[in-house]
Amino acid sequence: MSSRILLVSGVLALAAIGTVIVLASAPEAAQTPRIAANTTPTRPVATPPSPAPATPDQPFVIKRILPIKGPIKYGEWHWDESGVPDGPLVITVDLDARVLSVFRNGYEIGATAVLLGDQDKPTPTGVFPITEKDIDHVSNIYTGAPMPYMQRLTNDGVSLHGSKVEKGYASHGCVGIPNPFAAKLFAITRLGDKVYITRGKQVGLGDDLVGS
Repeated sequence: MSSRILLVSGVLALAAIGTVIVLASAPEAAQTPRIAANTTPTRPVATPPSPAPATPDQPFVIKRILPIKGPIKYGEWHWDESGVPDGPLVITVDLDARVLSVFRNGYEIGATAVLLGDQDKPTPTGVFPITEKDIDHVSNIYTGAPMPYMQRLTNDGVSLHGSKVEKGYASHGCVGIPNPFAAKLFAITRLGDKVYITRGKQVGLGDDLVGS
């Protein structure tokens, strides 16, 4: 099981030194027909959580990974929260795998392939609290482009939002997710929940993802 689990590499270093990640600049994204990397989304996993923005990160143990066979294809998504207890919500985005995962209380409840920024306007790495939610958001930068289930991550417009996720497309820095998945995610998040965006490395079930 551990061989297919990925952990965002930048997160552990951040937790160890307790510093604030400097966010890369990237404007609000709209779906744009650009040639994306010929990379099939693969399984990610991981990240340290925080029960509340004002409290320090706490040890976070991976207790379950969704039993997904093979790589997640563009447009594909999985969701199963049956029997999962309440607890801290953590969202991870692995830029190498091109996959977003949702964890509650250490249990993975959702995973989907995502649309990311391109080389000109890349999706930034870092730890981002959700600062705004708008179910029917329309871009004020890109000529009224619809961004349903928008959850803002940066002041310069990077967000999670519903999108048509297909190979060959890219965003202007946002993380685009399939609309049905975006609706489910929007329904369970709260302002202040953290999104970890970075690049992964392998870890195992039962590992603490935040340590001293």
